[in-house]
Amino acid sequence: MLEELFNLVKGSAEGTVVNNPEIPIEHNDDIVAEATNTVASGMRNMVAGGGLQNIISLFNNNSSGNQQQNSSSGIMSNPIVNMMIGHFADKLMSKFNMNGSQASNVANGLIPSVISNLVQKTNDPNNGSFSIESLLNSITGGGANQVVQQEQENGNTGFNLSDLISQFTGGGNSTQSNGGSGLMDIVSQLAGGAQAQQQKNGGGGLMDIIQGFLKK
Repeated sequence: MLEELFNLVKGSAEGTVVNNPEIPIEHNDDIVAEATNTVASGMRNMVAGGGLQNIISLFNNNSSGNQQQNSSSGIMSNPIVNMMIGHFADKLMSKFNMNGSQASNVANGLIPSVISNLVQKTNDPNNGSFSIESLLNSITGGGANQVVQQEQENGNTGFNLSDLISQFTGGGNSTQSNGGSGLMDIVSQLAGGAQAQQQKNGGGGLMDIIQGFLKK
């Protein structure tokens, strides 16, 4: 799903980056890559720290029809998005020599737009390129599928990722009562998968993958 995210960022960057006279054209692709890395790493780091519920809540709240959450101000008030905006702005200043005002304008314009579009596409049942399942698998290196398989092997035969998501959104039955692991055990397993991805992609590995998309 990383390449799909990259293409989504690229499409969202037309106004804030590509057509921005303050950004040299030779920096456009690298800035898009940096924004992609910010979003992917931010979500992975959140899951690695045990914050799976925060990720699910971000997507669930925006699919509930809540207009305030769907608004730009609603997105920008989310702590996950704010964290990404701050990180991206810092990168724009340190790597692309933008001043604080320029970096803030670009980060506040691009990151919320990317997240809003990502949430919309992920919640669209007619869009097969994006789903919360594929997002979690990308973040955890396939760990989400492993959790489903393990739950089914442990007797929770009907378990799927939708059941897991429903645990955080007020629906569904307890996974443990159905013969599987407890909810916090599953969160820990997914956190471990994300941590393994952090180690695997450390030292610029994730950015190297994203940079490869620029050559296509």
